[in-house]
Amino acid sequence: MSPLSELPALVLGPLEGRPEADWQRAPPGKWTPAQIVEHLALGLESSAAAFAGRRAKPPMARRPTTLRAKLGKLFVFGLGRFPPGLRAPEGATPAPRVERAAAEARFRRGLDLWDQVERELLPVRPHDLFVKHPALGDLTMGEWLRFHAIHARHHARQIRARVAG
Repeated sequence: MSPLSELPALVLGPLEGRPEADWQRAPPGKWTPAQIVEHLALGLESSAAAFAGRRAKPPMARRPTTLRAKLGKLFVFGLGRFPPGLRAPEGATPAPRVERAAAEARFRRGLDLWDQVERELLPVRPHDLFVKHPALGDLTMGEWLRFHAIHARHHARQIRARVAG
């Protein structure tokens, strides 16, 4: 079973059946649930597309890891948390206003892209294909899958807080 199989229920479950207004509610200066879903979708899409685009590349080697990336990996993979002050990279920052239907559709598309990558590439290229994460350095497909699961849990807590308030 994929580490991403639980994500629809985890991320979209708390929003199921809720009106558009709940998808747009957030404390000042914070993302709305729709923006959070869009942010997760952007990360899923870009990492899956990068792996798919490297399908025909020869075997790769991981580049040396910086101290910052090592500490980031310790937080994310070791503690299941994100380092304080970590900001979303520009390519994963949602628009100021994101509609529910667009965010949900994009999130599901991102999951579908990863499903395809997992089926087609993970069995044949698990250790010699890398995509750089902006804060964590080069990651394999398996590491990206773990990252996305941890990342979604992090943001699902925020979504639950937004809809509870």
